[in-house]
Amino acid sequence: MIERLQGLAPVIDAHVATLILGSFPGVASLAAARYYAHPRNQFWPILGAVVGESLADLPYAERLQRTLAHRIGIWDVYASCVRPGSLDAAIGAAVANDLDRLRRGAPRLRAVAFNGRTAGRLATTLQSWGVATAILPSTSPAYAALDRTAKLAQWRAFFDLYHC
Repeated sequence: MIERLQGLAPVIDAHVATLILGSFPGVASLAAARYYAHPRNQFWPILGAVVGESLADLPYAERLQRTLAHRIGIWDVYASCVRPGSLDAAIGAAVANDLDRLRRGAPRLRAVAFNGRTAGRLATTLQSWGVATAILPSTSPAYAALDRTAKLAQWRAFFDLYHC
């Protein structure tokens, strides 16, 4: 039997204007207890390029501090699930995170970027709050339909348009 996996705590505070929602941490991220810990995941280099800082070169705690300083939060749509491996397609018995907690923890939230299609399944729910949403290309190494440059272009366009 596959054990139920628990996700990571949200990286949010009262100043967050834009939230990045992933689906659920992969094996490497759960083992390290860090968002986007897989060395080939393009999240930190892409977010760093968007905010103009080399986030990937910073210690993890400082990455989170700098991300929050830019009024950007990080969380996942699922609080727990059953999943062998790291692929979103293998997620089963998923339990969604408490979105009311998000509303309380980030009252200035104006935009949500979903990191991939699986996370984007909650777009309609968040749109009903009056926030801008976009499903961006996944930064996962498993999503190879676009290269880093193409992914970055879409991420940058979203942040240029919606990040206040």
